[in-house]
Amino acid sequence: METVSVKDVGRHEGEEIQLKGWIHTKREKGKIAFVVMRDGSGFIQIVLEQEKLEPEQWNQLHEASLESSIIVRGLAKSEPRAPGGYEIHASFLEVFHTTKDWPLGRKEHGIEFLEDNRHLWIRSKRESAILRIRNTIENAMIQFLSDNGFYRFDTPIITTAAAEGTTTLFEVDYHGDKAYLSQSGQLYAEAGAMALGKVYTFGPTFRAEKSKTRRHLLEFWMIEPEAAWFQYEDNLQLQEQFVTYIVKRVLSENEADLSILERPLEPLQKVEPPFPRITYTDAVDLLKKNGFDVQWGDDLGSPEETFLANYFDKPVFLTHFPAKIKAFYMQPDPENPDVVLAADLLAPEGYGEIIGGSERIHDYDLLLQKMKEFNLNEEQYQWYLDLRRYGSVPHSGFGIGLERTVAWICKLDHIRETIPFPRMLHKLTP
Repeated sequence: METVSVKDVGRHEGEEIQLKGWIHTKREKGKIAFVVMRDGSGFIQIVLEQEKLEPEQWNQLHEASLESSIIVRGLAKSEPRAPGGYEIHASFLEVFHTTKDWPLGRKEHGIEFLEDNRHLWIRSKRESAILRIRNTIENAMIQFLSDNGFYRFDTPIITTAAAEGTTTLFEVDYHGDKAYLSQSGQLYAEAGAMALGKVYTFGPTFRAEKSKTRRHLLEFWMIEPEAAWFQYEDNLQLQEQFVTYIVKRVLSENEADLSILERPLEPLQKVEPPFPRITYTDAVDLLKKNGFDVQWGDDLGSPEETFLANYFDKPVFLTHFPAKIKAFYMQPDPENPDVVLAADLLAPEGYGEIIGGSERIHDYDLLLQKMKEFNLNEEQYQWYLDLRRYGSVPHSGFGIGLERTVAWICKLDHIRETIPFPRMLHKLTP
């Protein structure tokens, strides 16, 4: 008999079906037992009656504890009170493996214990819901870019130069040469844009930040679109469409998971273009008026971003940053060269930056000047300068942090829950 996924049981109402999964909860009441079973795609109630099972099967059920793996066959019936709206009335049960001493019982556990047992914690109803939403977000990102003519362009993880500043690089020994784990695929994506027109990179990135906040990971995933003949305004409009598409996909495909997380839907339903915008200069003035000790030219941190993100009920673009606090490759504003044509997209509800992007400098002489101002080693960037020597054009792009996006859409308190195995300061296992 073909195995059916829990999420698809509704298509088989009134049919005898087979499920394979694990015991999430079990309650016995005399000659009847109720098992909530999970299979990764969802949760469903199994009703087991002693008289309908072989004695050996009933005894196996009695011995089975939480997270024992099971195979069940039975009739799929509609039941509005059951998880997912359906239940299975079992005619067959096999306990494939009986778990002993499951360490994550119903009692409360401290976060350190849960982190140490992350390989087991991800089986919980909450954590598995988050990871299913993460999967939808990843698929939506790729689908949107593919539908809009972007080619996937895979870039190196091991690099020789910094893309986002030299203070957060993880150094590696490359057969005696000094190399680094990639902070961003962007510089290579620019080469891809000159070859293919519109590209995106998608992979892990690494930042050796000594930060221990609810927003920081040392290893995270980022998707970075880059397009030739694409200017500042084109870039912002693409981001609006991109983020809106992602949110709508989650609302459409993960209603049950959002319900498990008790995530209010109204804030997500408001995500529609156009997004509000505020310049860095106006943001500093607003922050000062609300008691923040910031000066023009300061790099805004999490408290400032949280305030600004809370000030709007949709994602908001923070634009036109001082050139000195942004990356060397960002195009100066022709009307005010002290600021750059860059924008961070801040997620609402206090979640802060999820996207950073800009128009890139396409003029060779200006880029070389900026590299000198930032004390960068020209030799290491000769290939990057070649992109301005040979057929340079205006181009723009952005990077969106997958984990921060998951945190916002799921309304999570800490980024550690957004990735299967988080790498944080002093946290390297499991």
